[in-house]
Amino acid sequence: MASNMDREMILADFQACTGIENIDEAITLLEQNNWDLVAAINGVIPQENGILQSDYGGETIPGPAFDPANRPAPAPPSSSSSAFRPVMPSRQIVERQPRMLDFRVEYRDRNVDVVLEDSCTVGEIKQILENELQIPVSKMLLKGWKTGDVEDSTVLKSLHLPKNNSLYVLTPDLPPPSSSSHAGALQESLNQNFMLIITHREVQREYNLNFSGSSTIQEVKRNVYDLTSIPVRHQLWEGWPTTATDDSMCLAESGLSYPCHRLTVGRRSSPAQTREQSEEQSTDVHMVSDSDGDDFEDASEFGVDDGEVFGMASSALRKSPMMPENAENEEEALLQFAAEFSSRYGDCHPVFFIGSLEAAFQEAFYVKARDRKLLAIYLHHDESVLTNVFCSQMLCAESIVSYLSQNFITWAWDLTKDANRARFLTMCNRHFGSVVAQTIRTQKTDQFPLFLIIMGKRSSNEVLNVIQGNTTVDELMMRLMAAMEIFTAQQQEDIKDEREAHEREMAEQFRLEQIRKEQEEEREAIRLSLEQALPPEPKEENAEPVSKLRIRTPSGEFLERRFLASNKLQIVFDFVASKGFPWDEFKLLSTFPRRDVTQLDPNKSLLEVKLFPQETLFLEAKE
Repeated sequence: MASNMDREMILADFQACTGIENIDEAITLLEQNNWDLVAAINGVIPQENGILQSDYGGETIPGPAFDPANRPAPAPPSSSSSAFRPVMPSRQIVERQPRMLDFRVEYRDRNVDVVLEDSCTVGEIKQILENELQIPVSKMLLKGWKTGDVEDSTVLKSLHLPKNNSLYVLTPDLPPPSSSSHAGALQESLNQNFMLIITHREVQREYNLNFSGSSTIQEVKRNVYDLTSIPVRHQLWEGWPTTATDDSMCLAESGLSYPCHRLTVGRRSSPAQTREQSEEQSTDVHMVSDSDGDDFEDASEFGVDDGEVFGMASSALRKSPMMPENAENEEEALLQFAAEFSSRYGDCHPVFFIGSLEAAFQEAFYVKARDRKLLAIYLHHDESVLTNVFCSQMLCAESIVSYLSQNFITWAWDLTKDANRARFLTMCNRHFGSVVAQTIRTQKTDQFPLFLIIMGKRSSNEVLNVIQGNTTVDELMMRLMAAMEIFTAQQQEDIKDEREAHEREMAEQFRLEQIRKEQEEEREAIRLSLEQALPPEPKEENAEPVSKLRIRTPSGEFLERRFLASNKLQIVFDFVASKGFPWDEFKLLSTFPRRDVTQLDPNKSLLEVKLFPQETLFLEAKE
């Protein structure tokens, strides 16, 4: 296996040969070929068209015949930093096979899968979506591009996209779909999560915050205060829908765009502050201590930068810990953790799940098999010498952030304080068992931070890997990818089992439905045969004595019929069964005196059982 240094050289050679600038894409292609440079190049540049030239000699080498072991003796190296470069002969053009890109596009409650060559344009994706979603291209905003908004004429190849991509469609000019049940639609929105992309105007910093539909506008503003230090009463917002008129309104009914909505927040300035702004900028920072507590929240107006005070880095003057001591509310604690992490290490970091560990399990594991993800638990410790390096260079590396966001749910906890450490060990013991809890308990401070990779299984949660802080970006990426290989194999089995279970359930439902239909057909056949076998109803004036019976059904309706007094009781039973009340399921009762007529001898006549000249009976289901 190639060493880290060899891999860096292979990666540089591969990018130089193929022209692929996206590092993640290049690493993925090399991984697929086990870091075999020639195989990876020939996979991107077809052998019949590909021509490679060694920098060590002037000889042109066709792709299939290229062998690094047999290349000519090296000439003086060129100024290029790459060992190989693509050659473009005057009569032969090196063409790159188009890549197939997969897009999953979300619009409201629908998902559309689109597969295109990377030579296609963004506009062609929109044309496909126009047919699938019945939305005009002119009304459609296609969002989710990592490079920001793109033009319809942009060629996909120029965006350097990975193979699998997730996008979403916004239609701000179209009214929301009508619903037959507004209450049902509102309830569905309350259960949805809204992604609020909030830009802090003064510092041009962007926050991506997840909130449930049941959260209120006031809760959003309080969380923004925690992130920006702008008190709620001083916040000046742009982007709220016109229907969002009350801070007590929940997000589901505020008219926000789903699943993503952009907002901008800044600090509201009073007229007095505007007139005195130049004086405030020259005022010594210590003067803020003379103000009341509310004004002290606005200390940033005096020109003090969050990242540097008197030339000292923010990591040297941390205003607050990553997490409050003895944190009881996990959601609030993690909001502070995410805000403090951004303050220290910048905005390029994993998206930390805001919620309890149990909620993170639900998000990662307890969904359909195809939607499951691995759970990464980041354990922070401020007193470890490795923490700053791990966070700034490994955890915030763009490749790591991208890979985690696509394949993992990332949850974090701060073990710096003893109370928080004890709380996590209790959670760990409950969810992963005493062995894992003991492993974390025995870790020395300078072995932190830790990265736990968790995979949900049918009956338990399995810890696949415990990664310590003394690692490199390449090693961290390799261990994450190794965990993904194990997870992907398990996921495919789970998808198969889920599909087979669904098929068995459908087969069982079909079988039961068939049995039910057969039973109904059999009962209907019996009912018809009894109805046809009944003797004709005698007239009221008849030479023989006639008995008139009135029978009340369980639904309150009455069945009325005349019988000869000499008719056997069985004929009454057959008449009732022909109306859908078989005597083995229902009993026939008389009122005065109360007796169960179905217990009498069915061969006796109505006269003998005293159901003459008239009687009112009622039907009751047997237990």
